[in-house]
Amino acid sequence: MKMSKFTTSLIALAVSSAFTVQAENSRYIIHVDDNNKQAVKAMAKKLGANIHVDANGFISATFEGKSLNSVKKMMANPVKSLQDRGLNAASDQIDQAAFASLQIEEDQIRSFMSAYSDDVGDPRTEQLTPYSVYQSEANQVTFNANAGMKVCVIDSGLDRSNPDFEWSRITGDNDSGTGNWDEHGGPHGTHVAGTIGAADNNIGVVGMAPGVDMHIIKVFNASGWGYSSDLAHAAQKCTDAGANIISMSLGGGAANSAEENAFDTFTANGGLVVAAAGNDGNSVRSYPAGYESVMMVGGNDADNGRYESSQYPSCSSTKDNCVEITAGGVNVLSTYQQDGATLSVMSAGGQGYASTSMENTGSASGSTYYMGTAESTDSAANGKICVIDRGNITFHDKVQNCENSGGIGAIIINNVAGVLSGTLGDTNATTIPAVGAALEDKSALVAASTASIEISASSYGYMTGTSMATPAVSGVAALVWSNHTECTGTQIRDALKATAADLGDAGHDVYFGHGVVKAKAAHDYLTANGCGGVVTPPGEGGSLEESISSINRRASQTFTVEIPEGMSTFTINTSGGTGDADLYIYQAGSSTAVCKSTSYSNNESCTISNPAAGSWEIEVYAYSRVRNLTLNAQWN
Repeated sequence: MKMSKFTTSLIALAVSSAFTVQAENSRYIIHVDDNNKQAVKAMAKKLGANIHVDANGFISATFEGKSLNSVKKMMANPVKSLQDRGLNAASDQIDQAAFASLQIEEDQIRSFMSAYSDDVGDPRTEQLTPYSVYQSEANQVTFNANAGMKVCVIDSGLDRSNPDFEWSRITGDNDSGTGNWDEHGGPHGTHVAGTIGAADNNIGVVGMAPGVDMHIIKVFNASGWGYSSDLAHAAQKCTDAGANIISMSLGGGAANSAEENAFDTFTANGGLVVAAAGNDGNSVRSYPAGYESVMMVGGNDADNGRYESSQYPSCSSTKDNCVEITAGGVNVLSTYQQDGATLSVMSAGGQGYASTSMENTGSASGSTYYMGTAESTDSAANGKICVIDRGNITFHDKVQNCENSGGIGAIIINNVAGVLSGTLGDTNATTIPAVGAALEDKSALVAASTASIEISASSYGYMTGTSMATPAVSGVAALVWSNHTECTGTQIRDALKATAADLGDAGHDVYFGHGVVKAKAAHDYLTANGCGGVVTPPGEGGSLEESISSINRRASQTFTVEIPEGMSTFTINTSGGTGDADLYIYQAGSSTAVCKSTSYSNNESCTISNPAAGSWEIEVYAYSRVRNLTLNAQWN
């Protein structure tokens, strides 16, 4: 089977600019004594304001298109303001003193903040911790470098030019036709390895298990793909190298018995195999992640939301051939080959802020000019760094208008939460450096009088995909396992699932599995319970809904459901319709009802706590003829 090419999204990920622009803020808070509030509200409305909030001691109002200074002047001299609008006002009916003393300020925008974020700084001169490390609690557990943990990374090689690895602890193998394992076949493999084990050495980034032993197997050819037989052979090489964990940020369609047998054997011998769910955003099962002996990893973002392209195959009754766990996979900072990425560094008002490089290497420092959405040239931007809102026109045209106005650099602020990632397109004609910034930083960036941006070649950069989430889980597994070497790989796998932080629907779901991986929680769980105390996490909950048109008197209708292990409740209800229905619940094969409900109506209910796994029968018995009845059952 020829494997499909596993494409990653870099920081130059193309992002549509067709989003609603973040409007200039024209909403203001007017502090006013409650005795004068009605007069002030009435005057504000006459001057065109739209009142939003009426609270003790203040009101909030929008004066569309008016600056703060304009509103202050209007409200300080209301008679003149009304006359300017062609409205007559008797000055003796207005308390000028009350209006002259009003305190007015901008009603500042507040929005969701990222749950986790990268350290802000320059990885060329200092060590940064990626958000996914914080999110997974890897910074809260100490890696035991003497435990003998080794992660086998099957990918495109690890480039020796990057200084952020303990090379004395890294070995590797080449596969036929792929070249040397320590020469990159593109940045993918180097980025993956950095997330697993970049060293804690005061530069670059830090991995989940800093400095962990790694064995690198280069299976991708120059075109970026390989075969399932290459992976089967690689699994054997991982065993020969003494690896405990296999990490694979790759995948393709259809199962293969040689490949499956290789990973079954590695797992049966005590190892752990981790692989990516895939990036097609559909329910297709990708392999090798789809084998039951392989832990399938999906992606989440810094806000604990779903990476929208992460694949979500349905689960079989075993729950081990679908997404089991997730980790940070969106805009993940990690290692590249030397100068293989572009990276931006931005400050405003002397304070560093998160940014992403868009185009055009170079640097610029100077005064700032807020250019709105930069839909036309503006001579006031000459010699300055343009601070620009996202929206209405393309990123390229915004930067072009800045440059044509004499601007020396551009900062484009996102109009949704998070840092803007984008490019200026394939036909970029601009030359000034341009970076993306976060909506959360808008107020500070607009208020700053000076800014500095730099875009340069770097050995550190960003990638997005389940390819990035997979090494995070592999690294966390190595970290936790290094402190619990008595466990098997399967026990580590179970502990990670049992302690994952639930995301999405309650319990296991197809998008997040058991949730985002948490190193500290897994470590504490194993410390308290030991390897043998690990229990398989609960299966996925489910439900049944049936519309029953008719059951004759003294007759019944029976439904069968399968309850997986680990369910805490099983609830069954009937409602609606006419007649008198009774409800009986049995375990399959038993004639004794575990629960029965026989009220004088169709509204029957049964709840069973901690139901046993297996088949259950739901019997609806018609004490008198039943019509148009609804049956609902849920288990979770």
